Amino acid sequence: MLGKRKRVVLTIKDKLDIIKKLEEGNSFKKLSVLYGIGESTVRDIKKNKERIINYANSSDPTSGVSKRKSMKSSTYEELDRVMIEWFNQQKTDGIPVSGTICAKQARFFFDALGMEGDFNASSGWLTRFKQRHGIPKAAGKGTKLKGDETAASEFCGNFQEFVERENLLPEQIYGADQTGLFWKCLPTRTLAFDTDQSTCEYRTSRERIIIMCCANATGSHKLNLCVVGKAKRPRAFKGTDLSNLPVTYFSQKSAWIEQSVLKQWFEKCFVPQVQKHLKSKGLREKAVLLLDFPAAHPAEELLSSDDGRIIVKYLPPNVTSLIQPMSQGVLTTVKRYYRAGLIQKYMDEGNDPKTFWKNLTVLDAIYEASRAWNQIRSNTITRAWKKLFPGNEENPSVSIDEGAILAANLATVLQNTEDCEHVNIENIEQWFDSRSSGSNCQVLADIVGAADRVKVTEQKPSRKTRKAELNPEKHISHKAALEWTENLLDYLEQQDDMLLSDKLVLRRLRTIIRRKQRIQNKSHL
Repeated sequence: MLGKRKRVVLTIKDKLDIIKKLEEGNSFKKLSVLYGIGESTVRDIKKNKERIINYANSSDPTSGVSKRKSMKSSTYEELDRVMIEWFNQQKTDGIPVSGTICAKQARFFFDALGMEGDFNASSGWLTRFKQRHGIPKAAGKGTKLKGDETAASEFCGNFQEFVERENLLPEQIYGADQTGLFWKCLPTRTLAFDTDQSTCEYRTSRERIIIMCCANATGSHKLNLCVVGKAKRPRAFKGTDLSNLPVTYFSQKSAWIEQSVLKQWFEKCFVPQVQKHLKSKGLREKAVLLLDFPAAHPAEELLSSDDGRIIVKYLPPNVTSLIQPMSQGVLTTVKRYYRAGLIQKYMDEGNDPKTFWKNLTVLDAIYEASRAWNQIRSNTITRAWKKLFPGNEENPSVSIDEGAILAANLATVLQNTEDCEHVNIENIEQWFDSRSSGSNCQVLADIVGAADRVKVTEQKPSRKTRKAELNPEKHISHKAALEWTENLLDYLEQQDDMLLSDKLVLRRLRTIIRRKQRIQNKSHL
């Protein structure tokens, strides 16, 4: 008498192998013996062939299909999709993710998406989430997730062959990548006053927008910055024509750029701008765009121009830190320029932190981010492509770290400011590289008091000026000038033929007026 057969649970990969062997002509009996299962199980696999194949094809290659045994989906599929996209983004950025952080992020997404139900980000949910996506262990504190060097090397070789086969020039090869920008991100100690604890809420601000930078391998064509926020039309956009913004703006609720937004950007922004650029250079209107491989982005064949001459290629999973061009210092430098511009604006206005945050809007952040992107030099972008095109750099012997120069310049300015002599490049570097506005960077202590004293000394109105202010026929108050400037800015935002430089000049004037108004208010105390 035969003994009872041991129960065997096949993985999705095993089932795919059985389907393949059945198509090759193997019998049900042979396969049942080979895998230690009953013939009826083999027949069930054949019956569910289409479902198994569709499930495998729709799964992220990083999700552990080779080990997964069940096709059961999550109760909250939308939450599951957003979470694995977020997790993969953290992994490619090399950011450690603990189980506690993962659970808190799931709770945040559940509330942010407005989902209904009794969701509990418990240890049980976390275990099932990890099993569904083949995550053996969440990265612990201090763990740096490494890129897949083998996959990166293989992709570089295949991509170079593709470029040669298609006869593409670096001018026709583009790269794009996204990052989160905490747009309220002054250094922590700048806001640390014992006398005003209310500033803590500004120090821990988590207000964020997503920015996506895109440029070709020569750095000669930088597309307008793509910005994604949560609000469809933020209050700061009142009276603003979105088509007149210096960036391309989209809105969505999730943490990273969704399929619909990416597809819309590709078709309405990327393709037309690339076609126009190549035509102006007398080149064939043929190009390729390199993007990270995310779980929720459209398939490559869905991102293509109507004539099929402008296409997309995805990088393999987990190689962003190694070969993604925009992640080789470009995005980091954009953030550095943004933060340097923000601290300069803060110092110029001379406001206390509370007033500065009150005046700062997402529209201001968009202009500052656009300015930061425009400041990126072409050789910084060219150097970022050297892993994909080793011989593409114009002067490989000259390596200029644009971000380091910016840090050195800012440190020099601050060291010449009273009571900020102790600030050094290391302090600035630490603040530049902090990942959020709540980072405990020990930078720029007492800068507010120092900046205030310097500016009050330099620009305190003379007695003659204060006397002239009493004559309304000859004097325009700072308040009135500020109101007119705001109105003029609103007017410019509604015009479709105004230059970005004109708007930036007016914004600079608004900063000066705000500073003068504050100095006057202090002198009257």
